[in-house]
Amino acid sequence: MPLSQEQIDGVFASFSDEQANERKARGNGNGHGKGRRHFTLKPFDTIKLSTRPNYLVKGVLPRTGLAVVWGPPKCGKSFLTYDMMMHVALGWEYRARRVQQGGVVYCALEGGQGFAARVEAWRCRHLSKYESEPVPFWLLDMPLDLVADHAGLIESIRLQLGDGPPPAAIVIDTLNRALMGDENKSDDMAKLIRAADFLRAAFGCLVILVHHCGVAGNRPRGHTSLAGADDVQLAVERNKDDGNITITIEHMKDGDASAPMASKLERVELGNDDDGDPITSCVIVPAALAAKGPKLSKVNRFALDLLQKLIAAEGVPPPRDSGLPDHVRLYPAGKWRERFNERYPADKRDTKKKAYLRAVLDLQEAELIELWREFVWPRDNGTKRDK
Repeated sequence: MPLSQEQIDGVFASFSDEQANERKARGNGNGHGKGRRHFTLKPFDTIKLSTRPNYLVKGVLPRTGLAVVWGPPKCGKSFLTYDMMMHVALGWEYRARRVQQGGVVYCALEGGQGFAARVEAWRCRHLSKYESEPVPFWLLDMPLDLVADHAGLIESIRLQLGDGPPPAAIVIDTLNRALMGDENKSDDMAKLIRAADFLRAAFGCLVILVHHCGVAGNRPRGHTSLAGADDVQLAVERNKDDGNITITIEHMKDGDASAPMASKLERVELGNDDDGDPITSCVIVPAALAAKGPKLSKVNRFALDLLQKLIAAEGVPPPRDSGLPDHVRLYPAGKWRERFNERYPADKRDTKKKAYLRAVLDLQEAELIELWREFVWPRDNGTKRDK
């Protein structure tokens, strides 16, 4: 029978005393104290290779170990992690990748109040109202100090899951909310990694840390020992232009990492609150992965975006002798230059002239535009002129 909240609080409250008693029982750590630990040694002949699949989500998440899902704020990393965990809990294939079914404990330590809306949105979108089978997914939305409370969390999970199978994954969302110390200090990060390792060892599961990026935005925030300890690291990035969310497996210790995956957030209406105001949330849905092109400077991006907008509004069909398909639209290069000079944010005319010429040369070199006679157009598949 599930524990009441008072019983759960009691487990957490008693944990500090349990830790103190354990340290006392172990003595001063020199091996001479009472209650020293005993370790089981496996003889060589008993070491056998397991044929059990070594993944939770093939090519994305290992079956056991430590995973880090990181990215900037509001990039969708929590939505992605929750969506993936629901597929694990239900044993559903994830983006054409095999999944090993298992229970999930999700510790929503950041934005926990709104998590119920995410659950309801996922239920409305993916689960039939006639389905009655319980979903092996459990939510913890109360404060958690993982270093101090990991033993209490382990005990609470064991008590409340009862005789059922142990969880396949435990999610800590986010690392910062679960660490009372300084994530930039090696000692504090080491304690958190060790606490996560206790969870992994207790249930033979995968522990997933959802984490923010650093100031530069090119790696997870905090001490680099985290990257050295994890078994897989997933970077999440949201495109500002189209809102698409891309998840990339940056490294995986065992197994082959899958290709990047693209998603987007889709709004779900959930009814009205007691004041009559609408309640909404989002679900993650697959999206097409945009082809990566060359990285453009601000000037080049401004020039190319302007050209695309001008063609969309005023583009003309290609001349018959151009060798271009009829659906392609062109724009007079002279008018593009005029519009650039009108709209480019610079005071001096000479500055605008140099910026335009530089952009034209760079975009041509990157094969992003095509110039022919008095016309210009963005170059992509099917828009290269036959010579």
